[in-house]
Amino acid sequence: MRGRALRALDIVISVVALVLLSPVFLVVAIAVKCTSPGPVLHRARRAGRYGRPFTLFKFRSMIVGAPGHGPRVTATGDPRITGVGRFLRRTKLDELPQFFNTLKGDMSLVGPRPEDPALVDTYSADQQRVLTVKPGMTSPATLLHRYEEDLLTGEDAEDIYRRNILPAKLRIELDYLDRRTITEDLRVLAQTVAVLFAKRDRVESNRGSQWRI
Repeated sequence: MRGRALRALDIVISVVALVLLSPVFLVVAIAVKCTSPGPVLHRARRAGRYGRPFTLFKFRSMIVGAPGHGPRVTATGDPRITGVGRFLRRTKLDELPQFFNTLKGDMSLVGPRPEDPALVDTYSADQQRVLTVKPGMTSPATLLHRYEEDLLTGEDAEDIYRRNILPAKLRIELDYLDRRTITEDLRVLAQTVAVLFAKRDRVESNRGSQWRI
């Protein structure tokens, strides 16, 4: 019953979002296409529920072939990021095409963020519990680590993410899964919208207080 309710919520909100945000999709697509050679969308291979791979959609924010010219993670100031891409990543507009992933059923609105299969292969047995649910567009860990790119600097950015940031995010995701309800999912969605429209200094100063899930 709960699973059907969550799926219905995913479909309704995704359809409404895609309709209402269609002008934004058009503007972003034109901006990406006109300012950098290559496709409008970036298709990334990610591990979904039960570890099954799927294609995640994003507006392209980096140069074509970026994954082959650097680490799997992206740090602030990464030269592979395009001019428009910096704005898209800062505002999270690059994530909008994932409403199609949610409508398709590969993702949910709320759930652990999907990771590269190579990183998922390093999960411990307990960490693999995040794979028992669909990955999401947003999550408690997403809110609390919104500016993680600022922590990733230098040539060891991927190692920093793997050793420090990813385990911390997974602990948050697992804690949330242990007490997850539809009401809590709606709360996460509401906080995500609030964070997106909040000033950065407000978000940073409130970490661990009202933004805590």
